[in-house]
Amino acid sequence: MKKLVEVNDTLLTKLKVLSAFEGLSVKALMEKAIEMFVLQKEREQLDSLTDEEKEDIGLLLLMQQADKTKTVDREETFKLLE
Repeated sequence: MKKLVEVNDTLLTKLKVLSAFEGLSVKALMEKAIEMFVLQKEREQLDSLTDEEKEDIGLLLLMQQADKTKTVDREETFKLLE
């Protein structure tokens, strides 16, 4: 996905210098910085959750990974519950 970001001249100069030190293009440096920022914010959000909320998110992630083509008969499920 291509997005345009407007950057003032001072910040652009700083980005060019940093990109030279990092050995990356300005675009690659900005992509790396955005990715790091998003990961940091995700960690902050996860750290602020209660244990119960973390468990709910974990269960949601596990359910999303489940194979939706596999099913179990109703009778088989109730046999296991007995």
